[in-house]
Amino acid sequence: MIVRLAISRFSLLAVLVAASALFFPPAAPAAASADSAPSPVASLSQASPPPAGPADRIVIEKSRRTLTLFRQEQEIKSYRIALGRDPVGPKVRQGDNRTPEGVYFIDYKVRNSVYHRALHLSYPNPDDVERARSLGVSPGGSIMIHGMKEDKLWMGDVQYLFNWTNGCIALTNREMEELWDLVSVWTPVEIRP
Repeated sequence: MIVRLAISRFSLLAVLVAASALFFPPAAPAAASADSAPSPVASLSQASPPPAGPADRIVIEKSRRTLTLFRQEQEIKSYRIALGRDPVGPKVRQGDNRTPEGVYFIDYKVRNSVYHRALHLSYPNPDDVERARSLGVSPGGSIMIHGMKEDKLWMGDVQYLFNWTNGCIALTNREMEELWDLVSVWTPVEIRP
């Protein structure tokens, strides 16, 4: 009950933060326009560097194809990502090639993955299991944030232009190395539509 309440509050906060981005776009650089005043939130985050240490939260926005790391509510790094081959909508069943939507966490790391490095997500969560059960299907599993397989290296830094995974979230191997060092097991991961 406490976990569900905490997730609900976290989800509500995430929705409010996402909605505020629609109404308060990032401020333009100071040199770009003298008459556009930056928002107080943008000024505050630009004025002080993020606190030292690893990320304490990951937010994935499927519609923007981004994975963003946060530390103490401040954005510290953002990456362009590739998703499952059928990226619109939540994952419903095994084999649908969709990336799930919801709140998960990194439950373990795979150093020597066929996809370079991988961070395994706690998919399916109880809501995913219930939805699949109500449909009489398996929810699937093995959803990860990972690098690129040997046969995908030709895509290089433009891999985010292709939705090529079976439902996972993919970065370049260089980015995956960086992400690997910035997150730990139990880091929460929110995947938004």
